[in-house]
Amino acid sequence: MSSSNAIRINWTNASGVNGTDQDGNQFVQPIWRIVLWAFAYSCMVTVSLVGNIVVIWIIMAHKRMRTVTNYFLLNLAFAEASMSAFNTVINFVYSVHNEWYFGLMYCRFHNFFPVAAVFASIYSMTAIAVDRYMAIIHPLQQRMSSTETKVIVGVIWVLALLLAFPQYYYSVTEELPGRIICHIEWPEYTGCDYKIMYYVCVTVLIYFLPLLVMGCAYLVVGLTLWASNIPGDSSDRYKEQLTAKRKVVKMMIVVVCTFAVCWLPYHVYFLLHLFQPLLFETPAIQQIYLAIMWLAMSSTMYNPIIYCCLNDRFRTGFKQAFRCCPFVPAGSYEGLELKSTRYQHTQTSVYKASRIETTVSSVLHVADDLEPSRFGAQAGTRCAAGPRSSLDLTSNGSSSRSVSKTVSETSSFYSSNNLPE
Repeated sequence: MSSSNAIRINWTNASGVNGTDQDGNQFVQPIWRIVLWAFAYSCMVTVSLVGNIVVIWIIMAHKRMRTVTNYFLLNLAFAEASMSAFNTVINFVYSVHNEWYFGLMYCRFHNFFPVAAVFASIYSMTAIAVDRYMAIIHPLQQRMSSTETKVIVGVIWVLALLLAFPQYYYSVTEELPGRIICHIEWPEYTGCDYKIMYYVCVTVLIYFLPLLVMGCAYLVVGLTLWASNIPGDSSDRYKEQLTAKRKVVKMMIVVVCTFAVCWLPYHVYFLLHLFQPLLFETPAIQQIYLAIMWLAMSSTMYNPIIYCCLNDRFRTGFKQAFRCCPFVPAGSYEGLELKSTRYQHTQTSVYKASRIETTVSSVLHVADDLEPSRFGAQAGTRCAAGPRSSLDLTSNGSSSRSVSKTVSETSSFYSSNNLPE
């Protein structure tokens, strides 16, 4: 949908029966009202830009944050920051004055880019929902690699640009008495109304369809994670894995619900005008539109706040980004989630060495059961010299269970480290 087209709609409704602008610009507002709206929009744009840029920095600057989920969050943050920077301010200026100051090329971009950005945003969230569904419902299937994730992001943007292209192609500027407006001049067909068909398709594709897919995916995932008890591994490590998965799903459900609430009035506004245009012949329609547009555009500023509140790693990243601010306590950003690459390599080496050591101990124990005369001395020496001397490799029952439990927990530990948060 295009705000320019909405403003064109409002101008037509306020212009009189014959569609001419009899009293000049019908949308001139008092200064105090413009100041209030300017304050509301400037706060929203500032929070959106700063928050999404910090999210992009957290993911790009820290190798551990480059997971499948976070690549899609990166794309989501880029789309929202771009829309705030290139469209929200222009939307506000044009909505307040109903006069276009920015030329034909930016008129086309102004109508084209928001559709592409919203498409990229919501389908990034859809891709996260599908990825979470596959990881939790079908855990044995191979996960997407970083290369495959980047390809999917590229495909999302190509489809977004194709969907938005008609709004670029049919955008025009029109000179009226005393001012210029930017709107979309849709072609007229005798067989069907191209404008109605396009807007209905766009609404379905960038709102109702992806929300339906995400709703079904998260419903199944939620029932699996919260409403059922998975038999088998009941170790502390397994519980940590389950908690981590629940946190990720909970965060994404909040993101999706926020998006749905913010954009619902905007889509309803356009659909109502398509089928009930007489409802918009009211002097208050400009204020209603400004409020609806602010709510829709504000969806770009909530996600960084949600990440910071519901995700430990993003919270640590935000503390690191704002460590110079007086309200961030000194040293509070030095969490375990965003250690340097050198520290991560050291920790990984320790974990790998511990895992190999546990595996060797298990093999020695099995061999000791089969051929005690051949491996007994080696096992005894290994127990005396190694850090795991508490394991009794010469016994048949308790040590076997202990080693199996150690291997199981070590394996669970590595699985939980790969979980995106």
